[in-house]
Amino acid sequence: MNFRDYLLPADSPRIAAARGVTPAEYAQRMLATEKAQNLQREWQTLLDEAFRGITTHGKPQPDLFHLQDEGFDNTCAVNAARALLATLSDEHHQRVCQPVDAQQWRAWYNPEIPFNDFGVRLEQTSVATREAFRRLLRSCTSPSGFEKINHLMDANHFLGELYDLTNIMNRWSFHFMIFGEPSETRPWGWNIYGHHVAFCCFIIGRQLVISPTFMGVEPNIIDRGNEHDAILFTEEERRGLTLMQALTPVQQQRATVYTLMEDPAMPPERFNFADQRHLAGAFQDNRIIPCEGICAAEMSPVQRQLLLDTVAAFIHILPEGPRQARMAQVLRYLDQTWWCWIGSCGDDDVFYYRIQSPVILLEFDHHSGMWLTNEAPARFHIHTIMRTPNGNDYGQALLQAFQQYTEAE
Repeated sequence: MNFRDYLLPADSPRIAAARGVTPAEYAQRMLATEKAQNLQREWQTLLDEAFRGITTHGKPQPDLFHLQDEGFDNTCAVNAARALLATLSDEHHQRVCQPVDAQQWRAWYNPEIPFNDFGVRLEQTSVATREAFRRLLRSCTSPSGFEKINHLMDANHFLGELYDLTNIMNRWSFHFMIFGEPSETRPWGWNIYGHHVAFCCFIIGRQLVISPTFMGVEPNIIDRGNEHDAILFTEEERRGLTLMQALTPVQQQRATVYTLMEDPAMPPERFNFADQRHLAGAFQDNRIIPCEGICAAEMSPVQRQLLLDTVAAFIHILPEGPRQARMAQVLRYLDQTWWCWIGSCGDDDVFYYRIQSPVILLEFDHHSGMWLTNEAPARFHIHTIMRTPNGNDYGQALLQAFQQYTEAE
């Protein structure tokens, strides 16, 4: 399938609603629809809940996350954040800076519609601020992670180019905030969010949590015909499919929770137009997600390694020290890790999968069209999610541990 066969016609109402307007004007138009208003009300209700974290039974599992030295070079991140703040106007500085425990951490979303106005959109900042942001991003990611986030931001711009809508979809159309004061000893962090990118980065000493993340593309191919061309999410797709195909027929049957991507057997809460098969998407910070499929404890050594290879395709965005610490965490709870699948597992099939343990939750999903016209899921529209269940999304479990430690002194 070629994504260009599914481009919206030039006279599409979707394009007309977005052309020649500011992001705020576009939001006003789109949020006037009943569908968007219902979604916004639902999200606000979830945001108003006190944070608990994603769990399997409704109560966070204790004693999973601890303050430790992961070897993260926080000096570079602190200096980059301070340099960025120095580029901001007084108004932007006030909007960007939030308390370390602010509710705005959890206000991220993934559509192109501006559902809130927290922080500042990077497109409204100076060139100096944007370059400073790139240095901050580089300081908190691996080289491949830095490249990936840049590709995703460019993929958003590429979609804007396809429809001449870079006024609402471009490489800088993302909210940005800093939480707490950049410090080498005290907790702080930052995030960006917008269309197909949500990236929450919490830092405490030499320890780093990047979670939640939402990363997606439509289309997953950037093909301008220059050195910036890319095909995205190939590793997450390939490694997940390789694992599923390595299971025995009996294991595959047990891992498959639904055989169709939009299965009539799905209960109403199992599928929605915004997240489709994802369970841990925007504003789902407290969702109860029971484990499904098969447990890694039942897998062969080869299958378990393929599972870890799939995890590695998600966490490669972390710098080396935090990445090694994250994988050690995953290994510690490997026998409590579950694998589930929706769809078929032929070489060209579309599918959803989830990896879920006490310390990590990963989702991969092929989606139907939003800005393309494919009514069925296709491989050129992909969403992925990375979460830390049981209370450590946004580094909140570590923040609580730090606060308890300082209060005890």
